[in-house]
Amino acid sequence: MMTPFAKKVYKAVLTIPLGEVRTYKWVARKIGKPAAVRAVGQALKNNPYPLLIPCHRVVSSGGSLGGYAWGGEKRKRALLNLESKIRQTML
Repeated sequence: MMTPFAKKVYKAVLTIPLGEVRTYKWVARKIGKPAAVRAVGQALKNNPYPLLIPCHRVVSSGGSLGGYAWGGEKRKRALLNLESKIRQTML
């Protein structure tokens, strides 16, 4: 069962457009909990629907990709690259 906090995190992540990224800090601010950056990361780590809730679009503020529980950094980078190509063909 998802916590109310996790639901807010997932709803915020769903607003990130295809081929774009936002930071964990951005998600925390978006849900009104600016100090909850680590908690956002934990919620995304436990994302039960990674194909529907695009947690791979959330990256670290320092520019690194951050973690990705569904296949590691290599898969996260591949998903972001694929989405970027899809977005370019749609424009």
